[in-house]
Amino acid sequence: MPRILITGAGGSAAFNFRDALSLAPHRYEVVGTDVRPYHLELIDLAARYLVPPVTDPGYVDAVNRVIAEERIDFVHPQPDVEVGFLAEHRDRIEAPTFLPDAEAVALCHDKMAFNAHLRARGVSVPRAVAIDSAEDLRAALAELQRRHPRVWLRATRGAGSRASLPISSFYQGDAWIDYWRSFRGLDYGDFMASEFLPGAEFAWQSLWHRGELVTAQARERVEYVFGNLTPSGQSSSPSVARTVNRADVNEIGTAAVRAVSAEPHGVYCVDMKADADDVPMVTEINVGRFFTTSNFFAHAGLNMPDMYVQLGLGNTLPDPPPRYDPLPDDLYWVRMIDMGFRLVKGGEWAASALAGR
Repeated sequence: MPRILITGAGGSAAFNFRDALSLAPHRYEVVGTDVRPYHLELIDLAARYLVPPVTDPGYVDAVNRVIAEERIDFVHPQPDVEVGFLAEHRDRIEAPTFLPDAEAVALCHDKMAFNAHLRARGVSVPRAVAIDSAEDLRAALAELQRRHPRVWLRATRGAGSRASLPISSFYQGDAWIDYWRSFRGLDYGDFMASEFLPGAEFAWQSLWHRGELVTAQARERVEYVFGNLTPSGQSSSPSVARTVNRADVNEIGTAAVRAVSAEPHGVYCVDMKADADDVPMVTEINVGRFFTTSNFFAHAGLNMPDMYVQLGLGNTLPDPPPRYDPLPDDLYWVRMIDMGFRLVKGGEWAASALAGR
């Protein structure tokens, strides 16, 4: 039975990756590591280990000790920081990984450089401006507000819509950056501004092997976990998502991945948001790891984490799914903190409408 190591196993994305593996026709023994002990208690694991962060010189030795102790056959890093480190130092880790090239990972982790790279290659992206000073912020607002009264201000690095806020004035943006400078370690130079996109938001999850697309499926984020409580009104984690099959989303997602990797290999999860004309614009690629809700598709019958692990172990897929749109439209994934999750086919809701009352 293959023995799999998940790093960052205390996070919800790792929990859902593990849930997907539990649905697979193959059996796995799963071990987890994290830098903190608390949430490791929640995930189903054969063994749990604390390791130092990737910035610690002892990180590699700690992971390799776990690999040796647990006879690990394959390593899946889930947090971005560990994806980036292992992509660059994969030769120092004593078990196989299934990661994109280090250059692609580094590019995708810098959202401003990523935006400029895709724009230069003709992929649809929102207009964006690097914010290195207060003067840059004023100039960005003057330019971008010609497109929409609001402007999207965000950190150039980090997951989960880190430091993101829609703003409509210089005062709002400067105060927001001042807050992050005062309490969270970011400053001018760590932010970018981009045009506000009012349309639907899509998450395109794709798996590649040696330059060839294995399969891809898109979903639309309909509602967000605690979106009503966040300053921006949204997060990167949906409380409600639904499958969508759109040729333009598939085309743009494929072009974005090929723009960052000469030979795509591994997981590429492309975020897109539509403009006022319903044209999907690529905002980022979560590269080398899965979206948080990877188990959505697995419960619907498309188990991409299992396919990813099998390919990472050097196996072939005996019955690969279609390259595009393997799932039907309008499958809904409904989830909430402390309430679990449920897969629902569109139109088959349990609640009855009380019309006219």
